[in-house]
Amino acid sequence: MSQNKKDLKPLPSAVSVLIVDDEPGMRSFLKKALSKKFALVETASSVEDAEQLRSRCHFDLLVVDIRLPGRSGIEWHEALNDQERRSDIIFMTGYADMDVAIKALRAGASDFIMKPFHLEQMMKAVDRCIERRLLKRENLMLRREVSIGQSSTIIGSSDAMKEVKHVIERVAPTNAVILIEGESGTGKELVARQLHLLSGRQGPFVPVNCGAIAPELLESELFGHAAGAFTGAKGNREGLFSFASGGTIFLDEIGEMPLKMQTALLRVLEQRTIRPVGSEKETNIDVRVLAATNRKLAEEVEEGNFRRDLYYRLNVLDIVIPPLRDRPEDVVELTHHFTRQLASELGVKEVVWSHEDMLKLQQHEWPGNIRELRNMIERCILLGKPPAEYWKQQPKSDIPNESGYPLDWGLKEVEKHHVTQVVDLHNGNKSAAARDLGVSRKTLDRKYKEWFDTDKQEES
Repeated sequence: MSQNKKDLKPLPSAVSVLIVDDEPGMRSFLKKALSKKFALVETASSVEDAEQLRSRCHFDLLVVDIRLPGRSGIEWHEALNDQERRSDIIFMTGYADMDVAIKALRAGASDFIMKPFHLEQMMKAVDRCIERRLLKRENLMLRREVSIGQSSTIIGSSDAMKEVKHVIERVAPTNAVILIEGESGTGKELVARQLHLLSGRQGPFVPVNCGAIAPELLESELFGHAAGAFTGAKGNREGLFSFASGGTIFLDEIGEMPLKMQTALLRVLEQRTIRPVGSEKETNIDVRVLAATNRKLAEEVEEGNFRRDLYYRLNVLDIVIPPLRDRPEDVVELTHHFTRQLASELGVKEVVWSHEDMLKLQQHEWPGNIRELRNMIERCILLGKPPAEYWKQQPKSDIPNESGYPLDWGLKEVEKHHVTQVVDLHNGNKSAAARDLGVSRKTLDRKYKEWFDTDKQEES
């Protein structure tokens, strides 16, 4: 009987499995089957071999035969629990011993399978085990998101970040509209959360990604709508501005907001009232507005893509977050912070960073800024690979220049080269590339249209 793939949820490839069995045929059989689903599948014939592999790599799942030469799988598992090495485990045995099965399950095994077994039985057990593990991981991530809303800490002791923290402390208690500027991945939302936490406002912090909401729905999402305002609007609905009453609304990617909505937002900022779509009634609001962008709004104003009056209204005070490459002294502090945080959340051992690793981290350009650094650390922890593996996977430029680009290139040419490289790495998948770049798909499409339509015009 073949496995029904429709019954199984897709599992991420970044999962590692270790098979421990003294039978070569069983090791080969399971490795071939599991390698089709998971990023890393290793095998060992004894506890000693397994320990050597685990000293170099963390495994999410162990598939272990109970009877092994020298030391039983259960004894090994109990020792692992003592060491708090949190890997799930599935036991296998060719001996129908109920007492052993009970002992294995009491020791914390995720499942217990009798040999011989059908591959379908093993695959379902593995899927159940990994899905439970992923659910635990998702719960940890959700708790982390909640904790971020309760306590935000800005990491960094460089002079630039000290100045950012000083400005935050001075302006947080006011009701002033603040524009937060910085490249993607620099931590603009974290700054916005810190402003809210220090403001003393009792209402919620409500983040809104203006580039992620369809333009035709944005007005309704922000201001709400009345019953009958449009097809499907069966009742009144409050918008996010109402939901943020007494608190703070954070308009991220404000540069992506359509011109029509920019006009409506300007009116809200000046009159401190909102009018739901389809309603003639205006409602007073008590909401502090913070906005952020990775685009240069002054340039967008000159190009006619952003309203000048709204720009001046938002830019009462701006906080500019420097890119990570301009403050390499913060990289070490951030690395240790994320290593501790992620290892605790994911339930795995911390990565040990050598002096050479730290030097490479500080010398790297970090085009994705703090987001890229955090993702790299998480990848190293999950896959258990030494940090050096990350540098091997980075796309290498064939341009013989330390910066990666000719020194006479303008900023537009550098940006175009980097973005197209990332798109190529994803085999043309712009949605995946946009996620890696930390921008919306809409922004990426606009960039491509700007670059390549210009190229065609110049050729003609």
